[in-house]
Amino acid sequence: MSDRYDFTYFRTELRPPGVLWVTFDRPERRNAITPEMHDEIAPLFARIAADRDVRVVVLTGAGDKAFCVGADFSGMQSNLDSSAYEDGHPSLMQGSVAVVRGQLAVPQPMIAVINGDALGLGATMALFCDITLMADTARIGDPHVKAGLVAGDGGTVLWPLMLGLNRGKEYLFTGDLMTAAEADGFGLVNHVYPAASLEAEATKLAERIAAGPAVAIQFNKRLANADLVDRVNRVLDASLAMEALTFETADHREAVRAFLEKRPPRFGGV
Repeated sequence: MSDRYDFTYFRTELRPPGVLWVTFDRPERRNAITPEMHDEIAPLFARIAADRDVRVVVLTGAGDKAFCVGADFSGMQSNLDSSAYEDGHPSLMQGSVAVVRGQLAVPQPMIAVINGDALGLGATMALFCDITLMADTARIGDPHVKAGLVAGDGGTVLWPLMLGLNRGKEYLFTGDLMTAAEADGFGLVNHVYPAASLEAEATKLAERIAAGPAVAIQFNKRLANADLVDRVNRVLDASLAMEALTFETADHREAVRAFLEKRPPRFGGV
């Protein structure tokens, strides 16, 4: 079946009865997000929102190892070595805001099919979906802090909201990854399935919702998301501004060096 929207880094396939499967498509890099891939996300959500043939959206990752592991860490050293960080990071305040607001503006219900690890922005995009299904072999977490960074692109909004304040802060402070069983136990995801049956279960649920009354479902989503949208409006700009500040810290530079040298980082504090 042909690709519906013809993006470079996302496959889009419309299946009957109006279920759009959207797939992160860099399996060789565990679907890690490059700047070029990031630039496609907000336009992708805008296309979906305007597509009257789409009744339900399913978001998943290519391959069997990862849903999306967040930003591609391999490019951070070149950014540090170049002048890429000398302009105050306006892309965070523009592109990253557009991604979050663009996803929340999609009126159709969105189902995340977490087929493998969902980390950082990958976890954020999964949890901003309306329903999350997870393979029993997958993990989820926001390890921004392990890179010396604030979880500015949505993590500081979602984790305390979905896990409770103190447990959410624990995961933001440690960057620990959560197993599917733990995520299920904490109520972070709706359902956990064996990896081999995950797509079939997702298809069944998506088709059931697609067969329902679209206007009522979309209005239910809008009302249910009101508090989440309000929280994003209050927190997102500040969290991205603070993330921009942490790109300039010695701890972030040490985290990048440690990653490239394959050793634990030695953080020095403020």
